[in-house]
Amino acid sequence: MTCTLILTRHAKSAWDTNVPSDHARPLNKRGRRSAPAISAWLRENGYLPDQVISSSSQRTRETWELMGMDAPAAFTERLYHANSDIMLKVLQEAEQPRVMLIGHNPGIAAFAHSIVATPPEHSRFDDYPTGATLVAEFAISSWRDLTWSSGRVIDFTVPRELLGE
Repeated sequence: MTCTLILTRHAKSAWDTNVPSDHARPLNKRGRRSAPAISAWLRENGYLPDQVISSSSQRTRETWELMGMDAPAAFTERLYHANSDIMLKVLQEAEQPRVMLIGHNPGIAAFAHSIVATPPEHSRFDDYPTGATLVAEFAISSWRDLTWSSGRVIDFTVPRELLGE
């Protein structure tokens, strides 16, 4: 059996708002275009999650909502600016075989690099820009068995490619 991870950084957020905190920052116009584009790419390729675990921030919530996908989602404070170790622990608690994790940089970029055996040959994988999405497969039957450097990259994209920008 295999487990599949869809690792998505939130779409582009707005910096020119009067929100009271970083946690409350919403998406900007480009982010609101990017999230549905990521969703369409996932659907076209059959990369559909059974479970979503996301940071509790406004921009990660909006990213998921605008994707319009049908999977149960949990929003947790643990993933708000989480480091790689916390992301690993959260994923090890997942219950479904196909999980989407939505988070933030710099943690999500570090996690993406640490969880796969060989990174994709893509110029944007290293910096993991907003909306970047990795699909990786793991030869495990339960997320509890997840270890570092064990994933095989299936696919990787960024919104600018999907939107033709």
